[in-house]
Amino acid sequence: MTEMLGTSQDQPGGLRERKKARTRAAIRQHALRLFRENGYQRTTVEQIAAAAEVSPSTFFRYFPTKEDVVLQDDMDIRMIEALEQQPPELAPIAAVRAAARQMFVSYTQADLDLLQETTMLTMTVPEVRARAMDEFARTIAVISEALAKRAGRPADDLAVRAAGGAVIGVIMSITMPWEGWSRERQSIDDMFQRIDQALALLEAGLPL
Repeated sequence: MTEMLGTSQDQPGGLRERKKARTRAAIRQHALRLFRENGYQRTTVEQIAAAAEVSPSTFFRYFPTKEDVVLQDDMDIRMIEALEQQPPELAPIAAVRAAARQMFVSYTQADLDLLQETTMLTMTVPEVRARAMDEFARTIAVISEALAKRAGRPADDLAVRAAGGAVIGVIMSITMPWEGWSRERQSIDDMFQRIDQALALLEAGLPL
């Protein structure tokens, strides 16, 4: 993220941010490896911290909970950056849909593989599923702020919050059929296509 913002390599702030990004990535990489090897429930924060060569307190500076290692990624950043690039004449939901498409195509195969893994954990681990509800609530605020900026309105404007909530609501309806979800049943590509279809319905006024 720092590099995308154009921070030069010789600036102390840039170096610090890159070091933080590397530490964060290392913690997440080791956590997911341990989840694969030992199972989510049997893996402790202490084990993750030891594998990443950081202290448990450092772990919690980057991730408030073990569940956040699974849930926190750069999707919000990609989505908001894509939304900011949409033409101002696009209506809010049309802009969100276009931004979502742009974000989806930005993923490499490695990104998709990682997203498939974390989605599987989210769908199948009760603790992560519960924490995901907090993430959805937070994402409403993130989307609402971006929509408010496009519309020149405050982020707590009723119409803005309703639009943000509607976007996340339809995405939740597509991505939360928890029971029976499996890698074979729904791939990440399938999920992205269903999200686009859901946003298209929202854009059309949710006709039945």
